[in-house]
Amino acid sequence: MNVIEIAGGRGPAEALVLAERPDPTPGPGQVRIRVAAAGVNRPDLLQRQGLYPPPPGAPDTLGLEAAGTIDALGSGVDRWTVGDRVCALLGGGGYADRVVADARHVLPIPDGLDFVQAAALPETVFTVFANVFEAGGLKTGETLLIHGATSGIGVTAIQMAKAAGARVIATSRGAEKARAARDLGADLSLDASVDDMAAAISAFGGVDVVLDMVGADYAALNQGALNPGGRWVVIATLTGAVAQVDLMRLMLKRIVLTGSTLRARPADEKARLARAVEQAVWPWVGAGHVRPPVEAVFSLAQAAQAHQRLEAGGHVGKIVLTV
Repeated sequence: MNVIEIAGGRGPAEALVLAERPDPTPGPGQVRIRVAAAGVNRPDLLQRQGLYPPPPGAPDTLGLEAAGTIDALGSGVDRWTVGDRVCALLGGGGYADRVVADARHVLPIPDGLDFVQAAALPETVFTVFANVFEAGGLKTGETLLIHGATSGIGVTAIQMAKAAGARVIATSRGAEKARAARDLGADLSLDASVDDMAAAISAFGGVDVVLDMVGADYAALNQGALNPGGRWVVIATLTGAVAQVDLMRLMLKRIVLTGSTLRARPADEKARLARAVEQAVWPWVGAGHVRPPVEAVFSLAQAAQAHQRLEAGGHVGKIVLTV
């Protein structure tokens, strides 16, 4: 099969090269997917740089989500059949012609979605559901603050929160991105480069949950924005991982500060998440309420260009490779 490797084991985007490897064979409880499209995510950039190694047992190649057609089954798989159109959450290996996935981490592609759209779903939908709705406990009528709102995670979070009946405040950099977040459904969209975000959030009534992909630079803003009983969920630290936290303010407001990653979770936990996502989120996808925009599509051989596009930071939505 064709696969993208990292020449030298780590390096810049140009280190991504097309190579050949033997086709993988599905083991017990696994399926093999003939990949049609694979999502490109920020953890892929970190892995390419040597900063985010794959968990034990995962492929050493990139790609945390893919969509395609099942072409082989391991023993003990009874839900899926050869020919099923599916998307999957992966521990790695999505940048390839074929990939093996835990059958429990595979979901059917909802009607009306093509492979490119479906490949943009698993990593982002699982992440948002686990962090905003489970760890953050977002409820109907509450307000969610999303930093980095035009990223792949951000655009998905806007749509999922609105589908759940919540209000959304989005922050991003630049008038064009602020406009895009508003068009996706944000009730208040702020341009972090010019707006007084603290004043605008306060005037809106504060927030109940923060989905934070920025980290250190927004720590004070988050603590001031959260209402009593608020939940601050950290999933990335683009401006640094060391932040100043006012513990007295957390105590007085009863703020819960938490964070997580998805890739390193045990397989059983990901299987539980898959069932929960299929039950809670897949109806929103099927109804058209959750359709993350795809910013750009590149061929598998253009993986380096896809990484450069993501690193440039001007995208709105997901970047996808086609195979």
